[in-house]
Amino acid sequence: MQQQPVLAAVDLGSNSFRLQVARVENDQLYMLDSLREPVRLAAGLNSNKQLDKEAQQRALSCLQRFGERLRGLPREAVRAVGTNSLRVAKNAAEFLKQAEAALGFPIEVIAGREEARLIYLGVAHGLPQTEGRRMVMDIGGGSTEFIIGHGLEPLKLESLFMGCVSYSQRYFADGKISKSSLKQAELAARNELQTIQVEFARDQWEHALGSSGTARVLCDILELNGYSESGITRSGLEQLRAYLLKAGDVALLDLQGLKGDRIPVLPGGFAIMYAAFCELGIEQMQPALGALREGVLYDLLGRFHHNDMRDVTARQFMRRYHVDARQAQRVAQLAEQLARQFLDGQPAEEELQLLHWVAQLHEIGISVAHSGYHKHSAYILKNADMPGFSKKEQDRLSMLALLHRGGLNKLAGLPYAAKDLALVMALRLAVLLYRNRGNVDIPAIEGRFSGTKFHLVLAQGWLAQNPLTDTALQEEVKQWKDLGVSVQMIEG
Repeated sequence: MQQQPVLAAVDLGSNSFRLQVARVENDQLYMLDSLREPVRLAAGLNSNKQLDKEAQQRALSCLQRFGERLRGLPREAVRAVGTNSLRVAKNAAEFLKQAEAALGFPIEVIAGREEARLIYLGVAHGLPQTEGRRMVMDIGGGSTEFIIGHGLEPLKLESLFMGCVSYSQRYFADGKISKSSLKQAELAARNELQTIQVEFARDQWEHALGSSGTARVLCDILELNGYSESGITRSGLEQLRAYLLKAGDVALLDLQGLKGDRIPVLPGGFAIMYAAFCELGIEQMQPALGALREGVLYDLLGRFHHNDMRDVTARQFMRRYHVDARQAQRVAQLAEQLARQFLDGQPAEEELQLLHWVAQLHEIGISVAHSGYHKHSAYILKNADMPGFSKKEQDRLSMLALLHRGGLNKLAGLPYAAKDLALVMALRLAVLLYRNRGNVDIPAIEGRFSGTKFHLVLAQGWLAQNPLTDTALQEEVKQWKDLGVSVQMIEG
């Protein structure tokens, strides 16, 4: 992948959408420009977890403006990620088509723990290297991420389903802040925190950091109003809590450091922060400069330097599921060779990367059971936490793993394009030809694909010498014919 002089990250958060543009200089990032709009996507989620039209329109209008700023940048220089609201919205797929058209770039929906990993990456790059473990807390609009890390390496990652927008809507919908509503919000947050209390308790880390808007706003409020001398403190939160109850309504809040767009979501964000201090034994927390968007930029920069987290994850999964590495390598090399031919010698690099990863991981399901192992592989790839991979990438890996053997009727109902069929055929042939799992002499194969027809040329007489493979290839012809794709094989 060719290095880009300018990189950009777009964070489609549940509260705000953010754009960060950075210049690459000597393998370092220098921030050039940033944009933020309080879209409040989470506020548009109705009881059926559908994004309403108003929230969608706010989001699309914002993305059109972001798209103008990004105009002219190559696709590989921009990475856009969606978080909790797009993870839970049932109509996210339909909305994302419009969103990508408005932005002009693909949008990945990332899992909660992947969001946590990227947040830590952004925070850690903005801090000096120090001894001791750090605990990072990031209160978003719909979820809150917790990370314990050392240096640039995250060690523990969690994402909880609570955020400043969702909690403000649920417990303070009318803007009123009563003892009852605040207590309910705090108890709900503490109940969520119980699931991570042991792993993230005070004895597991030395320094606490808060990233993103809620932490920074709370820090500003506490310091500017005399509730804290430095950062967010337990005593400062106690004083702010008393003030919020005395005011009784967000419309009556008069606090230095509280910006207008933050007023509606302050009660929910405060309740989550206060609950975390109580449940995890936090006494002081400093705000962090970096956040998700910076983490996305550094992760993107790493991909240009062959330091792709997805490669690390693939290797870890191979070890975890005891994959036969030599067989995986054989399959990967042949599958890539065939895919280049089927895609006319000019496949997108991302397609070849995807094929390489699924070739490495297509047999992970054997660790569950050999019978139907491709189904087990597909399930793991779709549902496991895979750092570096977006949900869309995991879905494609899962689809390819499911289709690498057995009937092709499984494609029915799955969204796919012609290039996906080329990858499926390349993988199926590679697995089939290396069925004996040894370094056999594979014949030279010439392949073409038109979108509805595969044309394969094999060495003269090879099929007659390999009757088992010949039978398997004839079965392939039948499988593809049932799908409406013809396969022509000749010897020459």
